Amino acid sequence: MPRGLEVVAGFVTNPGATLTTFTPSTGLSSVIRGTDTTKNTWLLSAWAFNATAGELRITSPRLHDQLQGIRNRVTAAFTAPLIAGYYNGGYAQRLYAQDNLTVQISGGGAEIDTAALLIAYEDLAGIQGRFIDYATLRKQGMNIVTAEVTVTAVTTGNFGGSVAINSSFDNLIANTDYAIIGGMTDTRGNVIRVSGVDFGNLGVGFPAEPTLRDTTNTWFMALSQAFGAPYIPVFNSANKTATSVDVQTNGAGGTYTINLQLVQLAAGTTVAAAPNGQGSQPS
Repeated sequence: MPRGLEVVAGFVTNPGATLTTFTPSTGLSSVIRGTDTTKNTWLLSAWAFNATAGELRITSPRLHDQLQGIRNRVTAAFTAPLIAGYYNGGYAQRLYAQDNLTVQISGGGAEIDTAALLIAYEDLAGIQGRFIDYATLRKQGMNIVTAEVTVTAVTTGNFGGSVAINSSFDNLIANTDYAIIGGMTDTRGNVIRVSGVDFGNLGVGFPAEPTLRDTTNTWFMALSQAFGAPYIPVFNSANKTATSVDVQTNGAGGTYTINLQLVQLAAGTTVAAAPNGQGSQPS
């Protein structure tokens, strides 16, 4: 079965200094999807967006401990990765099928605070996700092209403002595969998400942080490089109207101009298959 990559986001209303379990955004869950237990699931990254400084804590009996687990300080008004990701050597936390993660946020007493987890499934039944690795990108890539869209976010902590990837400029070549290597936004929020049939109808995403353009612009490419695994999502232009972009943010909402960095792929590019066996890190 093919791989899956999913950004799971949620929010807390007026948590104050108390670590409060987040409510997953509509259609999402903090329960790890059921998978073949001989294949691995990974927490590749996690981040948060608070108007007021706070904490993000992720715990589970299946992880190190249920008391503090993965706990990191959230800087006010700055959406940056908070656990070891590709820029920290590419170390991922193994997750377990059907485990219910406890994701908690503290922050302001009069605001919506948000957080997101990026979860990779090496083999997810029923999901037809298409991904390539960095070596394939270098070998099969032909041209760089930008897909620019404008998204108007909602103020509820849910994803909103969904638009098609070609809603602003319809310049993609017909029946052609494109890799999404990353993207940029001009407005701060929590998550920029791209969803579609080519990703198994899951949403892939990156932090909505305009001051980290060098990080988010090559987000998926850098994940693939660091972990040595195929985490670069691929979609076909035939599915452009069904490939959507939306945003999750706090109660401020806002209008987002988003530039997705695409690479046109040569015809016949082969997407990666799931690996065999279990490993201590992604493969």
